[in-house]
Amino acid sequence: MSKNTRFLLVSLPASISPTNDHDEALTALRSAVTTDYGTVFPFSIPEFKIGTLDALVQQADDLGKLESGCEAVVGKVGDALRTILEGDEGKIAQQKTVNDKPVEQYLKSFHWNKTKYQANKPLGEIIDTLQKEITSIDNQVKDKYNSYNQIKTNLTTLQRKQTGNLSNKSLSNIVPPSLLVQDSDYLETHLIAVPRTITKDFLRAYETLTPMVVPRSAVQVSADDEFTLYAVTTFKKYSHEFIHKCRESKWTPRDFKYKEGGKEEESKELERVGKEEKKVWGEALRLGRTAWSESVMAWVHVLALRVFVETVLRYGLPLNFVCGLVRTTPKLAKKARSSLDKSYSYLGGNAFGRDKKGRVTKDDSAMSADMQAAGHMGDGGEYSPYVCYEFEIL
Repeated sequence: MSKNTRFLLVSLPASISPTNDHDEALTALRSAVTTDYGTVFPFSIPEFKIGTLDALVQQADDLGKLESGCEAVVGKVGDALRTILEGDEGKIAQQKTVNDKPVEQYLKSFHWNKTKYQANKPLGEIIDTLQKEITSIDNQVKDKYNSYNQIKTNLTTLQRKQTGNLSNKSLSNIVPPSLLVQDSDYLETHLIAVPRTITKDFLRAYETLTPMVVPRSAVQVSADDEFTLYAVTTFKKYSHEFIHKCRESKWTPRDFKYKEGGKEEESKELERVGKEEKKVWGEALRLGRTAWSESVMAWVHVLALRVFVETVLRYGLPLNFVCGLVRTTPKLAKKARSSLDKSYSYLGGNAFGRDKKGRVTKDDSAMSADMQAAGHMGDGGEYSPYVCYEFEIL
């Protein structure tokens, strides 16, 4: 979905047409928006079981919170896809389909999923179903991507051990067992990675660093562009102090115990974790694609419910309304809404008027507390004389 696309979901009473005809009302909506500011498509919303006024007011509040939750989950899934695909926007866009359709096509052809969310059930039950679904999607994605990140971290650590410098890489294939004092009750060999720029300092100082360092025991084991690795023997009694003093001198003690077959074991572990990472990567990608689709569908169904509930609260019964999806841009959205305000300000009663030049004006003081409590506020807390919800799916 292009970042330059924004949608308005607008509901108006069919009475905006002189004949109260649904199709004529949709034509009137198109005329009000004009092609200069956006394109209007019909958006079908079924009729639901309506409870008490108090219940509707509460449901309007619940749906507002649920919509914010849905939008947040869609964003989280998008971030997860971006991470796993390493920010490749082309590949990310390929995964972001809704029910195997591009987002815009899904919105233009939207039909309420009567199998998943049975319209003949009470509104409260449908809202509860959607809430449980979006929570489940959020938890599944979180768990899977946490698992993937953990395996990825493990693999990176193992790879670094193979490719890093002598201060952090594996020493299994570098240190021969003959250099190490083993099975002694008194002596112990330490492996110290010393920056190449200060090896002279090390050779001059190591014997006097602590008591009981075996004189002239320093043996160069290996060297790379950054570090030289030395083996030094001390009495075990002073091992802890020797390691501590090495760190103070900016020399890196390496924790290494020789193990027969250790090199082969590390290679097998690297291969095993590499295969596991590829497997979980594929699982995470498939889940991300499915979760993005399902979370967007849940979000759009919540939007449809918000429009329905607000329509009942705003226009009353019997229901006779038209709903349209306006495709516009972030820059033109405000102009589209201004054009709608101009055409349908009369629906707002005393909250809207006109100045001496005939321009629409808003009187915020005319808005009652009941209107606000009932949720008759547009996005951002701004009242509009008609039902309108603005959204972007990125």
